[in-house]
Amino acid sequence: MGFTVAIVGRPNVGKSTLFNRLVGKRLALVDDQPGVTRDLREGAARLADLRFTVIDTAGLEDATDDSLQGRMRRLTERAVGLADVCLFLVDARAGITALDQALADLLRRAGAEVILVANKAEGQAGSGGTWDAFGLGLGEPVAVSAEHGEGMQELYTRLAPLVDAAEEAAQAVQVEAETDVTLDEDAQDEARPGPRPGKPVQIAVVGRPNAGKSTLINRILGEDRLLTGPEAGITRDSISVEIDWGGQPMRVFDTAGMRKKARVQEKLEKLSVADGLRAVKFAEVVVLVVDVTSPFDQQDLRIADLAEREGRAVVVAVNKWDLETDKSNRARELREAFGRLLPQLSGAPLVLVSGLTGQGMDKLREAILSAYGVWNARIPTARLNTWLAGEVAAHPPPAPGGRRIKLRYMTQAKTRPPGFVVFASIPEAVPEAYRRFLVNGLRRDFDLPGTPIRLHLRGGANPYEGKKPRKKTKLDKHRKR
Repeated sequence: MGFTVAIVGRPNVGKSTLFNRLVGKRLALVDDQPGVTRDLREGAARLADLRFTVIDTAGLEDATDDSLQGRMRRLTERAVGLADVCLFLVDARAGITALDQALADLLRRAGAEVILVANKAEGQAGSGGTWDAFGLGLGEPVAVSAEHGEGMQELYTRLAPLVDAAEEAAQAVQVEAETDVTLDEDAQDEARPGPRPGKPVQIAVVGRPNAGKSTLINRILGEDRLLTGPEAGITRDSISVEIDWGGQPMRVFDTAGMRKKARVQEKLEKLSVADGLRAVKFAEVVVLVVDVTSPFDQQDLRIADLAEREGRAVVVAVNKWDLETDKSNRARELREAFGRLLPQLSGAPLVLVSGLTGQGMDKLREAILSAYGVWNARIPTARLNTWLAGEVAAHPPPAPGGRRIKLRYMTQAKTRPPGFVVFASIPEAVPEAYRRFLVNGLRRDFDLPGTPIRLHLRGGANPYEGKKPRKKTKLDKHRKR
């Protein structure tokens, strides 16, 4: 992870705004309402020539029980333990509060390296709170305005020595390790890790509120990285985590639960849902998490249809399978309902899992990689045209007004998802039913289950028609004999 900086403080002091400033993107949701951030969000920060990992945390509150605020506090305390340095933010306009004092004591007891930052210090209104911050006993505060970018140079001055010292220590450890390994070449060969195949697969985990998305991702990670609980709608940001799952690098996005549009009234929930929709657009595989106690609700179908329209590979994970008693009959019912309600995703993997117990995790990984492979499939043009000729011969397209439609040539124009182009004599006259017939045939005969397939019809002749034939060579004459 390299050098890590955690941004901590009470709610609504501007932690997410500073996080966005450091990463150079609007990754974290920002709103005037306190307590927007609940999970830990990591990002690659850049401050002049400094490069480090920054963690946005939930606002620390005076709660130590198992309530939502208590669980958020424990997650933030974990980030403090992982970080090399903590940026402790206070609100220069609101002044120092009793909660700020309590959090300063907590950081001192944790033995964390702390840089005190007085945010919202722009203008005359913020100067008084900046001076009050000296009373926390954490040294001289850095006066900044995360929203306007003021004070970043002073923050750089305070961070640079710490980052440089950490890099020097890491280099010293690396040199020592290389020296030890060089003494035993056999041990060096055994310890060298194998190459990681390609870039990480981008996965968006989506579904209705309280379907168990965060619990499922925590089970994949093997740790309580994301905030979970019985309350619906805990996740607000689309949080991305990178993992190596069975040797395959993946980046998994946990998204906010998506309710029906008519029920989404609050501005914050609208922002959360929009953030989740962006995650779907940038994903390669969408894992739709369905609650086994109420599967394939109308909203589940809408989310699946959205993923298909966006052209993403889809895997359906039926969660909370540990609650089911009559498993064999229930599994048959779920597969039948899936095929009937989502025919546009015919053949997509449906996996029965439990984020609580870990049941079905290996099958889920296999399904994700299988869907990803189909999504990237490419079919040779020669095979496509042989197949097209057979389909047309067996089931010719209709002849509107007595005019025969000729399908002359077919090729695959793109992958991710597979997209095909058919050149036809009257492309606008080909009915939608015949398009679906061709799509279903492609899915069946070329083993493309579940993935969205794009089929476009264009006018024009075979692009190779009319070209002069290649001159025969001596080798051709020999083959003819």
